[in-house]
Amino acid sequence: MREFSQLCEQVAATTKKTEKTRLIAAYLAAHDPVVAGIAAGFLCGRPFPASEEATLQVGGALIWRVISSIASLSGDEISRAYRKTGDTGAATEMVLQGHAASGPALSVIEVEQAFRHIADARGTDAKAAELEALLRRAQPVETKYILKIITGDLRIGSRESLVEEAIAQAFAVKPAEVRRANMMLGDIGEMLRLAREHQLHQAKMRLFHPLKFMLATAAESSAQAFDYFSDAAVEDKYDGVRAQAHCAGGKVKLFSRTLDEITASFPEAAAALEKMPEGVILDGEILAWDASAVSSAAIEAAEEEGVAVAMTRFHSHHRGRALSFSALQKRLGRKNVTREMMERVPVAYVCFDVIYSQGELVIDRPLRERLLILDRVFEKYAATSAAQTGCPVLRAPVAHAASAEDLDAIFDAARARGNEGLMVKDLDAAYQPGRRGKSWLKLKRELATLDVVVTAAEWGNGRKAPWLSDYTFAVRDGERLLNVGKAYSGVTDAEIQQLTAHFLEATLVDYGHHRLVEPDTVFEVAFNNIMRSERHESGYALRFPRIVRIRGDKTAAEIDTLERVREIYESELAQGRVGAKRG
Repeated sequence: MREFSQLCEQVAATTKKTEKTRLIAAYLAAHDPVVAGIAAGFLCGRPFPASEEATLQVGGALIWRVISSIASLSGDEISRAYRKTGDTGAATEMVLQGHAASGPALSVIEVEQAFRHIADARGTDAKAAELEALLRRAQPVETKYILKIITGDLRIGSRESLVEEAIAQAFAVKPAEVRRANMMLGDIGEMLRLAREHQLHQAKMRLFHPLKFMLATAAESSAQAFDYFSDAAVEDKYDGVRAQAHCAGGKVKLFSRTLDEITASFPEAAAALEKMPEGVILDGEILAWDASAVSSAAIEAAEEEGVAVAMTRFHSHHRGRALSFSALQKRLGRKNVTREMMERVPVAYVCFDVIYSQGELVIDRPLRERLLILDRVFEKYAATSAAQTGCPVLRAPVAHAASAEDLDAIFDAARARGNEGLMVKDLDAAYQPGRRGKSWLKLKRELATLDVVVTAAEWGNGRKAPWLSDYTFAVRDGERLLNVGKAYSGVTDAEIQQLTAHFLEATLVDYGHHRLVEPDTVFEVAFNNIMRSERHESGYALRFPRIVRIRGDKTAAEIDTLERVREIYESELAQGRVGAKRG
């Protein structure tokens, strides 16, 4: 492990991608396949292969508890070290300087075995004991990188794509073949062994391990979105949870955008997808769903504009409409979902792409071909599940726009249906896992802006750790200030530094990581939606808030009121764009 840690230090010390690649390639080529395979995974910031379901479930509180025990330090001392570095591993190396490791030197293989013991341990105390046993054997620099792997962020400029390039260089194979084999296997260590033997062609697609999702780039306007494509597919942008569905032989697994399995959270969706007539991997969205709703207003609006009527009638035909994300939040993260919960928050699975069908990975085909494949899949599905009950499994409708004005009309119809906005997709583009390019564009609009006052500030993470960069803000309700959200984007580094200096002077109560501050700093914030919330005394929370500007020209007496928040919420509720309250 010492040699691996030294490699990480060398990689972190250079800014040149070619040198990082060379260093990693030399290390991987010099070690046996088992050590090199484990190290390749570690260099991607993963304790286990992506295809495995094992998780460490070790959070920051447990880590600091163990480090406090080893170093005999208080939480305040560790917190100060963290604020200097902005990194758990680097802070730990700092506080452990002078603490000698006990026991024999650690190997990469032993660290991987220790990770498995931690994953298998049940309960916080058991996990803490396993982690402490591991870290007591580690030198400070080894502890630094063990914790970086645990937290999933090496911060040495070693991304998975760079490790793939290093493997290609180490074993003289084509980078494209390395990337494809790694995608199909979901195990970079196994892929490395095939690359070493020049057998990458043996890599086969595995159902029931997730592939990375294709991602979208935001477009600022309909005109900008339309300028990118000569021919585009236009879909509603749904306000739910992205879900990749693997279906074969009556077995179904659902995976989130973070590649975590979420089947247990949505058992009715998995049950409905069991009827898929062939082995497929689908890309779609799980939505909170009101099966009884019909949006006649949306139909009338679409008919008046003369576009997107088919999309609107699609939702009407299925007698249902999507609800807002706030309604779905009650279902997120639950391992045991009761029948009552499924009845109280029903869901639908809306599918808009296909990744694998009839034994073939179809990501290299253009979208126009994948949509035809998806049509065929749903024709077969409809024939086998005509009397479908429970969770609806729907094929997302597609429209076409001839101008930016058409896009605006389709956008308005999508919002009338309660959806976030639009997805505009290049019909000639392949499906690119993990890529965020201009082949998919998302078109949303901020709902409104509010003038709010900052009531609390928190120390940031990463490079922002030295600054108070996360701000809780409030609106006015008579003489009271009631919080409605938190924002950390939209201000420059220079502004953050100025705000930090001010809030340190304006602190009312210091809780360590965060502090209550004098309510004298006004922000204008934009947001996409408002949710009911039990987290804030106001009863509301802004969704996706972004700081537009610091309003030095306004005082706390001039900020917006809770009544204004309520007005916006009620207006959106009347149009079906917001959901029930969340915790």
